[in-house]
Amino acid sequence: MLILAATPIGNLKDASLRLIELLSEATVVAAEDTRVTAKLLRGLGIENRPRLIPLHEHNEREKSASLVELARETDLVLLSDAGMPTVSDPGYQLVVAAVEAGVDVTVIPGPSAVVTALALSGLPTDRFTFEGFLPRKQGERLQTFRMLEREPRTMVFFESPNRLADALTDLATVLGAERRVVVVRELTKMFEEARRGTAAELAEWAAGGVKGEICIVVAGAEALVADLPSGIAQVLELVSDGYRLKDAAASIAEATGLGKRDLYEGALAARRPS
Repeated sequence: MLILAATPIGNLKDASLRLIELLSEATVVAAEDTRVTAKLLRGLGIENRPRLIPLHEHNEREKSASLVELARETDLVLLSDAGMPTVSDPGYQLVVAAVEAGVDVTVIPGPSAVVTALALSGLPTDRFTFEGFLPRKQGERLQTFRMLEREPRTMVFFESPNRLADALTDLATVLGAERRVVVVRELTKMFEEARRGTAAELAEWAAGGVKGEICIVVAGAEALVADLPSGIAQVLELVSDGYRLKDAAASIAEATGLGKRDLYEGALAARRPS
């Protein structure tokens, strides 16, 4: 079978007993970076030296078929450098290929930067959305924030420390300078920090330079109180920003409690020439 195994995101003491037992007996490991996996084995005091096969974003598509066949014959362990494989890390295509081929897939759960940052943030945790890494280019990043402007759930992003200040500045521009934000860095490590404030405050803080692995946690948009005409106007505003009409109606419906169909048909009628 294929075994997805979560590894520590910082502190090696977070390694589960199941992970240590698995790696002590594994014969084959597909690893995002074989050097990182070798270091993990040494750090955990594991004497076993399984065969390590590189599996990363550049070769996953071409290697998935052969790895699935290997998983038919023996237990194949999949590791990313930190956290859960497939979550902003290699492994998704391999899992899809294994499922389609009828190969069993199982998981050894463990640390996840996403839920750890969310829990630490102090922002609502009952509903959230994980948006992965923000785009590198400013235009694409602004568009991403525009698409999430009325998202009511708490949002979690990954970001490079080198682009953090720019990302927070763009966030403040689109989502509002007063939007509550928490920047979490170096989770479970010696210099772990959760910096809380408004988007504008944290953009100013980050301009001085920030180091480490970064998660950005953003409060969802507050529910709008609106009647149907103002709701339709908000739908049309989103459409002018690049939303599809259907998606804009759904976003405003969720934010206001107005009927999605009423918003869609109202906006459609408003766009027709009189």
